[in-house]
Amino acid sequence: MKLIILDRDGVINFDSERFIKSADEWQPIPGSLEAIARLNQAGYRVVVCTNQSGIARGLFNMTALNAIHQKMHLAAQEVGAEIDAIFFCPHAAGDNCDCRKPKTGMFLEIARRYEISLRGIPSIGDSLRDLQAGFNCGCIPYLVLTGKGTKTQAEDGLPPDTLIYQDLAAAVDGLLDATKAAEAADENAAASPVSH
Repeated sequence: MKLIILDRDGVINFDSERFIKSADEWQPIPGSLEAIARLNQAGYRVVVCTNQSGIARGLFNMTALNAIHQKMHLAAQEVGAEIDAIFFCPHAAGDNCDCRKPKTGMFLEIARRYEISLRGIPSIGDSLRDLQAGFNCGCIPYLVLTGKGTKTQAEDGLPPDTLIYQDLAAAVDGLLDATKAAEAADENAAASPVSH
């Protein structure tokens, strides 16, 4: 199974310092949903993994979060994209939960749900904690420069070999190009006669 894990705010949709608190405030970054559609066409199942501490802070409730995610699903479907599942952490930083990124709880839950190892799975985020959580589970870290990405790029502590792209659309292009090149190399190797 081909799986990819995406952060939400700043990767799929525009982020806000004041949190995305309602469906009206959720606006996709141009090209992001189309990028998800390209992933689907290439056989990827797309999973969203997002910290949503606004719930613990009382800024919005589960009904509002569900409405935001309903809008995201519908907007994705309009361009032929499918988001397979959304994993979220509703806790505040001080709650000391296991799920809030950079902790790995949500990633481990994804591995359990899909019964796969996350080693080599691409994980795309705009903040250091997104990249660290994925990297600590064996994911390949992709940083996008949308959302907090430009600020994150300047920080110390990026996981080794983090791939950096302008936005989700560019990251998906890079991933699919690399996948095609690897598949072509495998085919060529399989077609080459073995010399004795």
